[in-house]
Amino acid sequence: MHEFKYDANGLMPAIVQDYKTGEVLMLAYVNKDSLTKMLEVKKTCFFSRSRNKFWVKGEESGHVQHVKEILTDCDSDTLVIKVEQVGPGACHLGYRTCFVHQLNDKGYVAKITQAKTFDPEATYKKK
Repeated sequence: MHEFKYDANGLMPAIVQDYKTGEVLMLAYVNKDSLTKMLEVKKTCFFSRSRNKFWVKGEESGHVQHVKEILTDCDSDTLVIKVEQVGPGACHLGYRTCFVHQLNDKGYVAKITQAKTFDPEATYKKK
């Protein structure tokens, strides 16, 4: 495998983008194990900093992302993952993309730029 530059915690940011439209869907982090698994299964796999564990996008919601292409930057410390988003959204708050909060000149959220595409309460039922 290519020699990537991970941070002190063994992580690297991964920008997830719709492969047809170029829309940025989310940002997550990969470690060596999650990247290896992602290359194997062709679905986005990450390492959750908040939960401190490996996860596959869609394992709970069913909103999986099929990997079409992975690019690295010139420093080999960031990825762009082009995906086919299956299901109504990538955001755990119910939006197609995580990037819907538009800031004003003072740095406060001025508006939400999209309507929700699914109900997160119904999708992420605690078992």
